[in-house]
Amino acid sequence: MTYNDPFRNYSPQTAKTGVYQQTLLTEQPVHVSERSVQHSVAAAYGEMAIGLVVTAVVAWLSASSGLVLSFLSSAGQFGWYAVLIGQVVLAIALGAKAMSMPPALARVLFYVYAATMGFTLSTIFFIYDIGSIGIAFALTAGFFLCLTMIGLTTQRNMLKAGPVLLTALVVLLISEFAMMLFNVSGATMILSAISLIIFAGLTVYDAQRTKVLYQRYGTNEGMIRRISILVALNLYLDFINMFMSVLQLFGSRD
Repeated sequence: MTYNDPFRNYSPQTAKTGVYQQTLLTEQPVHVSERSVQHSVAAAYGEMAIGLVVTAVVAWLSASSGLVLSFLSSAGQFGWYAVLIGQVVLAIALGAKAMSMPPALARVLFYVYAATMGFTLSTIFFIYDIGSIGIAFALTAGFFLCLTMIGLTTQRNMLKAGPVLLTALVVLLISEFAMMLFNVSGATMILSAISLIIFAGLTVYDAQRTKVLYQRYGTNEGMIRRISILVALNLYLDFINMFMSVLQLFGSRD
């Protein structure tokens, strides 16, 4: 069986553009202590970390048990793409409705999304050796941490870069779709490098946006719980897309 075709061009970034439909930055600021904001930001990153753990565990189990191969054998490419489309729809729906649905339901859907992401990403174990995957994850984690600290501490307003970064993301998605449609080869490395730059910028943007959101809604416990899921989803997608870009750029194919 050839393992390239069903997922060679797959990237979870297709879900990213739908998560920003609600800016949530129209409310007047409220007085919130810096310590309270830091606690809320840490909680959001904790949610993101749990999502990553869920993804990693599901990915490993799906690959080691042969579940993903059995699914590909039985469902074929159409079944695979159906999973990917459902994944994108779930991310967009969660991004659009997270602020209006019960926080517990939003959290469950986030973890369900993380689990489905683990299932689709399990295919990397058939493309790259385990050492490359581990190194790519470590590099991404260090890169992500540095970018997060920049976003949380910089005095520069990174929120103005949001529309530019999202426009660049849409252009990237169109380019990837065109490459897949016309079976263009040779530009994967270039697009991966561009994707890495875009999601590095989005990581800084999301980190600062998270802090601003908690400053504006810091006295509303219900909103804080909802915001935690929304920003955790954004940060999770930033990390996953950076990881995939790093893996495609530096990973050793098995």
